[in-house]
Amino acid sequence: MSSDISRDRDYCLSILTEYTKSDSLLKHAFAVETCVKAYAEKFNEEVSYWGNVALLHDFDYERFPTAEEHPYKGSEILKEKGFDDLFRNTIMSHADYTGTPRDTMLSKVLFACDELAGFITAVAYVRPNKTVDEVEVKSVIKKMKDKAFARSVNRDDIIKGTQELGTQLEEHIQFCIEAMKKNKTLLGL
Repeated sequence: MSSDISRDRDYCLSILTEYTKSDSLLKHAFAVETCVKAYAEKFNEEVSYWGNVALLHDFDYERFPTAEEHPYKGSEILKEKGFDDLFRNTIMSHADYTGTPRDTMLSKVLFACDELAGFITAVAYVRPNKTVDEVEVKSVIKKMKDKAFARSVNRDDIIKGTQELGTQLEEHIQFCIEAMKKNKTLLGL
């Protein structure tokens, strides 16, 4: 059963929308999903599974926003719903403070894309037409240096995630921008 549900986007989306009502959090889930799925394609991995892990990585955050609860409560909920340990551990690993190791390529990709997808979205919102089509790597890097801009985004996690992925920052940013451009309607960008 668990292998089927972890590949069923409609089912995973129903869980996301049951627990998450905020438009910005839904769009964040879709942005991270978009970037992670693009990496799954690049690495010839299972796109639906990778995408669903990304889709659900923060599904519990709106109800359980503290470090004491998120993503622990989400993991418990997903266990009750029949998701396997690998799926849940990957989600746990996106939060450094859980101490869950990022020992799979998927866990590294999820961590690398989480904060960056949110940051690219923030950069797009300050562009004249508020579209990801206007976002360039150099503007993302410049905004990363501005600590007042999108201050809730952890720049250290972006850098650390890129290093764990074994790529260059500019390359990772460009890859995620291109992925998000292909899904800009769903992302509202």
